[in-house]
Amino acid sequence: MRVLLIGANGYLGRFVADRLLADPAVQLTALGRGDDSDVRFDLASGSPGALTRFLDAVHPGVVINCAGATRGGARELTRHNTVAVATICEALRRSGCGARLVQLGCGAEYGPSQPGSSTAEDAVPRPGGPYGVSKLAATELVLGSGLDAVVLRVFSPAGPGTPAGSPLGRLAEAMRRAMQAGDGELKLGGLGVQRDFVDVRDVARAVHAASLSAAQGIVNIGAGRAVRLRDAAAVLARVAGYGGALHELDQVPVRAAIGHPRGEAEHAPTAYPYPDGCGSWQQADVRTARDRLGWRPRINLEESLADIWMEAACRI
Repeated sequence: MRVLLIGANGYLGRFVADRLLADPAVQLTALGRGDDSDVRFDLASGSPGALTRFLDAVHPGVVINCAGATRGGARELTRHNTVAVATICEALRRSGCGARLVQLGCGAEYGPSQPGSSTAEDAVPRPGGPYGVSKLAATELVLGSGLDAVVLRVFSPAGPGTPAGSPLGRLAEAMRRAMQAGDGELKLGGLGVQRDFVDVRDVARAVHAASLSAAQGIVNIGAGRAVRLRDAAAVLARVAGYGGALHELDQVPVRAAIGHPRGEAEHAPTAYPYPDGCGSWQQADVRTARDRLGWRPRINLEESLADIWMEAACRI
């Protein structure tokens, strides 16, 4: 099976690439903006015609898109998350390769949900920020393209490679600094937020399964269980061996929502540590992934957090 992987050097893309390379039946080609890609191509500025010519030359059976941006202004997010996907869809429509498209979406497309509820694929999406809007627009482009396509809506990925600027990454870094300084207490903000964390290696397994399946439409990828960030902090303290006290702040500074330096909180505005526009609660209904992909999450949050900690502890 010839697979074209777009965004192989990103947070999720690296694990997807590893998973695919472990399958001897897969012949993988990586396309991206970096020098270490097999083919350099910028989806946000490249033309559909140029991508079509490449597709016709390589003739992949599956195209997987892991590329995108999670930060930046509305214009940048639209370029990398929406315009890029429009280029992929148009190129696939023009190409004679007939490839199946696996698009990575995100839980932020749904927006806020009712605490205690599980969000299924038929929920009406109401994204609460530009990131979710840009990803939802990409999903609509894929679903309306007429292609053989599936969109995996990944909720909150965690595990090795978690960006240091993400909420869990910041939490681990704050704990590392506290342990390094010998602080007996750690002040944290925004720990009431609850998210559905899914390990990046389980996400890669889901992408692999979707590539081989006939599933179309939207499929949620999550653990199916919301976890409060303060509970994740307690687990992280345990795996890190941090014996200090965790004190939760009432206000969450935007500049450093978790583990901010002392003295910065008094005059800073407040916001959730998850700038995804999803409010205080998100939990995925993952029955579709089980029924249509034969997929279930295997790696628990404690293992994911232990891997996050190992990387943070090695950071100088």
